[in-house]
Amino acid sequence: MNLDQLNHRLWRTGVYVCVFALVGVCVPYLAQAAVWHPTPLTTWQWQLTGTVDQSFDVQAYDIDLFDNTAATISSLHAAGRKVICYFSAGSYENWRPDASSFPQSVFGNNNGWPGEKWLDIRQLSVLEPIMNARFDLAVQKGCDAVEPDNVDGYANNTGLPLKASDQLAYNEYLAGAAHTRNLSVGLKNDLDQIPDLLSYFDWALDEQCNQYNECDTLAPFINANKAVFNAEYQGTPSKFCPKMNAMRISSIKKSLNLDAPMTACWAISSDPTPVVGDINLDHIVNSIDYSLLNAKWFTTDAASDLNHDGLVNAIDYSILNENWFKTW
Repeated sequence: MNLDQLNHRLWRTGVYVCVFALVGVCVPYLAQAAVWHPTPLTTWQWQLTGTVDQSFDVQAYDIDLFDNTAATISSLHAAGRKVICYFSAGSYENWRPDASSFPQSVFGNNNGWPGEKWLDIRQLSVLEPIMNARFDLAVQKGCDAVEPDNVDGYANNTGLPLKASDQLAYNEYLAGAAHTRNLSVGLKNDLDQIPDLLSYFDWALDEQCNQYNECDTLAPFINANKAVFNAEYQGTPSKFCPKMNAMRISSIKKSLNLDAPMTACWAISSDPTPVVGDINLDHIVNSIDYSLLNAKWFTTDAASDLNHDGLVNAIDYSILNENWFKTW
């Protein structure tokens, strides 16, 4: 276990260290309260290319760590925004200023983007100093949070014999490195490992959960009162946004190049507020919703958990019955 992982475990459990030899008091090992913990339906903007458009009235901006200055981050702070700083933790990008720090021995296959290669995350002794420097840069620039990308290499064609356990160890290190520096950290796209990593990460960011019918997999974050940020690249917002809003997922429609324009689901008002119990959002509470709820009995399914208490049970049946045949 490295120092960042140890620090993170102490941070998670609220361990206090007594330093009587120095000051005679017990103090928190880390300043846990300083870490930002966004909650469901936190509004956000995601812009990784071009000059950041600071005009969006949102609670958080997600921007590129390297391409933006401390002055840009300070300006966003002055407007009351939290700032998430993006960098790739699982791939090599040949245009980054620290690209020469990566030895050839950690390179895998191209990951589908020009100039990028998967990293051999098993070689933590090589990667840790590079990533730690990136976390330090985030602190220096004033970032509130970090978005480490490409943290699901084990599930992709990396050309490397990565195992799920390798990914868990690496992602736990990333969370620990962030928390050691009082940075909030999000889990990006690594859906299959949410049960193991939920307690390590402060929020989640996914792409196209609606398109790929995987939004339910993110429910543990919502049920833990942790924000889920989602970006869709296809589809019509007026059709998918009501579902996203009902599931309390902070969804936006973006283009693949992640420039400034976006459509925010929370701003979609073409439909009135759905009646609680209309699980499939067909504008009426009926037997279809009853069947959907029944299929999710005693699960944590966010859409069927009508009172958001973390479990689909008899209380949710009662709510559905109260709204039987109501329309909106």
